[in-house]
Amino acid sequence: MPKMTVVVPHRLSQEEALSRVRGLLADLTRQYGGQISDLQERWSDGRGEYSFRAMGFNVSGTLDVRPAEVELVGDLPFAAMPFKGRIEDAIRREAERLLA
Repeated sequence: MPKMTVVVPHRLSQEEALSRVRGLLADLTRQYGGQISDLQERWSDGRGEYSFRAMGFNVSGTLDVRPAEVELVGDLPFAAMPFKGRIEDAIRREAERLLA
């Protein structure tokens, strides 16, 4: 599967950034409940692994919360490749809002 990587800088403490990011997937599930299902999250320190189904596609990847940035790496289904740029932009905008 093709990879997608989004890195967003922040000025929060690492603990505050982690707290905000940990709630993000649950918030997205509530917001887009009809389109996202089977959410799984596993966290160890500042690194999380996630997987879910969105619009019939399996999505998975990692979130690394570091002292000055958050990095999201995800596997995209080949069918989503035409939308890769739009997906990355949407994730970046949401992460910037979340970490502001």
